[in-house]
Amino acid sequence: MYLVTKENIHQMELEVWQKDALNKFDERMKDKEKPFPCIPATMGYQLNRFCFGFVTNPENPIACNELASLLKDYSNIYKSIGTYTSLIIFFEPSPEKGNNSSVEQYEQVFWKQLNQLSKLDEVEWPSNIPTDPTLPMWEYCFHGEQYFMYCATPSHIKRNSRHFPYFMLAITPRWVLEKFTSSPLHAEKIKTKIRERLVNYDSITINPDLNTYGKNDNYEWKQYFLRDDDSTLSKCPFHKKNREQE
Repeated sequence: MYLVTKENIHQMELEVWQKDALNKFDERMKDKEKPFPCIPATMGYQLNRFCFGFVTNPENPIACNELASLLKDYSNIYKSIGTYTSLIIFFEPSPEKGNNSSVEQYEQVFWKQLNQLSKLDEVEWPSNIPTDPTLPMWEYCFHGEQYFMYCATPSHIKRNSRHFPYFMLAITPRWVLEKFTSSPLHAEKIKTKIRERLVNYDSITINPDLNTYGKNDNYEWKQYFLRDDDSTLSKCPFHKKNREQE
């Protein structure tokens, strides 16, 4: 598996679905009439600081191995790319189901991928990050790095900000988010604009689980996968044990 970057994208022989995913992502990031709510994401794309990866249909047992390889490679280089970088992962549609799964079915696939991905991690979970998702400082970690996980699916309709024609992950390092929030006043202004855009972008109210990392009433895992309504899982499906417990 290989990372697709602005430097090598024109040298790649991409499959039809891969080209289509990239084109649709480009359209979404550049839409002026209905701008995508996440302003830092649109900035990162404009600055060519995104990396892309393609993973086989998640029903295939090798899908998580491919995802692990891509995220490991990205973990080793993302700081050299600079601020506003993210890794965008597109999953190949199922040959049998296409993109006809329900939001809840995609949710199960999402958490299954994260659990399997963690089992493939070659690096210890950072000692300063709790493994208990109920704690406010918990965040998904891989290869010694903290990541915010965003998931979009073809089945989201009302929550258009979580809709994409392909099952997709946007993986953003905490290092990037810390750079963004280093100026609290600027970050608060952007946050306000993002919420204004969300109101116009989605046909449903802003999800109440959206919060700020580290706050006592914050649960990062609830923000990774938002359903098409305001319902949420009662318990985080991610389970991580320390190596000595395994």
